[in-house]
Amino acid sequence: MKQNRRNFLKVTTSLSALAVIAPEMVVGKEISAELKSQEEQSAFLTKPYLQNPAENSMTIMWIVNLPSYSFVEYGETEALGKTARTVKNGLVVAYNRINKIELTDLKPGTKYFYRAVSKEIKRFDPYNLEYGETIKSEIYSFETPSAKEKKFSMVIFNDLHDKPESITHLWNLVDKERIDLAFFNGDILGHINNEEQITGHLLKTCSEDFATNIPFCFVRGNHETRGRFARNLHRYIANPQGKMYYDFVRGHVHFTVIDTGEDKADDAEVYAGIVDFDNYRTEQAYWFKNEVSQSAEFQNAKFRVVLMHIPLYNSGDWHGTMHIRELFTDLFNDAEIDMCINGHTHKYGVFEPVTDKYNYPIIIGGGHKKGNRTVIKLMADRKKLGISMLRDDGVEVGNYKLKTKR
Repeated sequence: MKQNRRNFLKVTTSLSALAVIAPEMVVGKEISAELKSQEEQSAFLTKPYLQNPAENSMTIMWIVNLPSYSFVEYGETEALGKTARTVKNGLVVAYNRINKIELTDLKPGTKYFYRAVSKEIKRFDPYNLEYGETIKSEIYSFETPSAKEKKFSMVIFNDLHDKPESITHLWNLVDKERIDLAFFNGDILGHINNEEQITGHLLKTCSEDFATNIPFCFVRGNHETRGRFARNLHRYIANPQGKMYYDFVRGHVHFTVIDTGEDKADDAEVYAGIVDFDNYRTEQAYWFKNEVSQSAEFQNAKFRVVLMHIPLYNSGDWHGTMHIRELFTDLFNDAEIDMCINGHTHKYGVFEPVTDKYNYPIIIGGGHKKGNRTVIKLMADRKKLGISMLRDDGVEVGNYKLKTKR
């Protein structure tokens, strides 16, 4: 009995120590691995990656292996000279591993240089904070957007399902001259079971390929809502407006991003009663009708593009598709959107408007298997918008061009 109680106290003490370390370190990870990590040297688990670009701000994220105090050094030259950190309620965010630091008061259309810095916190008592090793990234650069930019281009990936090598392969097919943004249109990951899946199958590859210099935005697919760690995905990205659904303007294009959720009904046995996507999609329809489509930014944009994982049409008749169709078909038609870009079906295609159904083209990217993977490049200026879809062998398998109606 004494031995059992001793073991119980040992486990309880270990759990308590982990809870103090940082909440995001515990969820979905093995305790023994986390205890062991405290003996490691400080290291970057990802390079910095850019998020939520705006004319006057940019968010820089990165992940380290040990609890740290982190900040960004930045400036208009490689001499840097300025420092940014995150402060909440008078406290500087520290003793964490996932870093999300917003640079503010930036100039539109301006090049900035930056580097990420993390100082390990070895001891964090009320009046005794002990720092360990300091690690610094290389110096990288980015350019802030500008409302005056005459042209805008972005690349769109979808349905790669835990194959980070596909991101690199497809990225290398694209003409990289003047790519302003990358967008991940769902099911880039599969069922999310731990942090290593997010870092290893998305963030490391992105930051190695482009995200230290070119920001990306993200929307979930149905697979990314599944798995014991799926509810932590939001910690690792910083979308505009801080949600999984959002809108933004680049150049002459207004983008609406809809989080389409799961493809099966909420009461499907596999969800065990812990999802509520019907209400979530209804919430987004209300948001689009009453906020987005009535905004001056939406009304004044030369082009209106929707990005969402599950298409309203050309994607079967599962519950998710039918519910999205019911909610958004009339809203999108009434709002006169110009294009909807999707994934989900694993069958790439360009679909013309269909009378009495949808009055805009629907673009659907391919799947994760070799010979079916695609990357979409979108380009727009004041008068025209177009997409070009490349298959993984470099062959163009779809394109569409529009002239502005406004």
